[in-house]
Amino acid sequence: MFNKFQFIADHIIGRQQSMFVVDIESNKDQLFREINGKKICVIGGAGSIGSQFIKAVLRFKPATLVVIDLNENGLAELTRDLRSTYGLYVPQDYRTYTLNFADPIFESIFRAEHGFDIVANFSAHKHVRSEKDKYSVRALIENNDIKAKKFLDLLVVYPPKHFFCVSTDKAANPVNIMGASKRIMEDMIMAYSSKFKVTTARFANVAFSNGSLPDGWIHRMINKQPLAAPDDVKRYFVSPEESGQICMLACILGKNGEIFFPKLGEEQMLTFSSICDKYVEAMGCKKKEFLTDEEAKKYASEMSFDNDHYPVVYFKSDTTGEKAYEEFYVPGEKLNMDRFRSLGVIEEIRKRPLNEIESFFSKLESIFARPDFTKEEVVNAIKEFLPNFEHEEKGRNLDQKM
Repeated sequence: MFNKFQFIADHIIGRQQSMFVVDIESNKDQLFREINGKKICVIGGAGSIGSQFIKAVLRFKPATLVVIDLNENGLAELTRDLRSTYGLYVPQDYRTYTLNFADPIFESIFRAEHGFDIVANFSAHKHVRSEKDKYSVRALIENNDIKAKKFLDLLVVYPPKHFFCVSTDKAANPVNIMGASKRIMEDMIMAYSSKFKVTTARFANVAFSNGSLPDGWIHRMINKQPLAAPDDVKRYFVSPEESGQICMLACILGKNGEIFFPKLGEEQMLTFSSICDKYVEAMGCKKKEFLTDEEAKKYASEMSFDNDHYPVVYFKSDTTGEKAYEEFYVPGEKLNMDRFRSLGVIEEIRKRPLNEIESFFSKLESIFARPDFTKEEVVNAIKEFLPNFEHEEKGRNLDQKM
């Protein structure tokens, strides 16, 4: 049987226990004080990172856990997973709702609860592939930024003690609209930091997260389909467990207006093709490499399920907004690498005035209100707001890839 978590430990992150064990143990008393008996609301809690954040905080026994997500099946599986895990505490007041956090029903729930002590937002378009045409760009920005701002306005009425919103490494020097939307989100939540405490974290790739390329390999093999991966894109990786722990540490231990990131060295970056090599080997096969998708698909369609050679296609990345490397911070940001063993902290973030954020959003909404708006108009508006945004438009997107 393939053990995904052991594979991640052995071949992707290269460690048998979480890199955050020491930081959690060193601060467990404070974590217990801030979480135990408290009310927690997790938005996007059925996703890969949100569900792991839930597991991380449950160790410290909150009194209430309310989980919001649009994925009804994901919420059902989250509940099964939590209640099937030996020794995992689940509070009596545990509730899941299949909702968008922008829905009026969610606001009704929030007001009825008079807010929460801890609020974490993981609801987002997270894929670079989310960027295609003008409609996909509008959906991405409305979800990651405009709707998120309306939620922040609700938090002003019922301010939490701790508010966390997940970001991405792609927010540092963004070259795609997903990364730019997350950088806008960072600026937006920092503008609200005078009203309640906010923190965020720039992420590495979460190994085998829902919808990720490695997660897709599992489905491809089940369906006897070829595997595909770029061989020129390097990424940092953390385990699913580590992803939730990063967010918990940043949310609870972070000071107002700080950005967290995992301390990972350049030598820890991996190409997807190298991981794919290991995955094929772990599945008891040898790779059979093809130059084209059609050749690989033909071979896969004709091979038997017990064939010990598996078809793969490796390619050079040629899609819009795909960075060849990752970075967690940019020149000029003040770093503190000493507070935690495995977490770096960006301190003293420049905070833009809230009216500047509101003016930018009004401009975006006026663009979206016109039926004939273009993607280029949106990109130019973002460039005005984020001068370091260097959009890489290549005319191809990941929907055109296997």
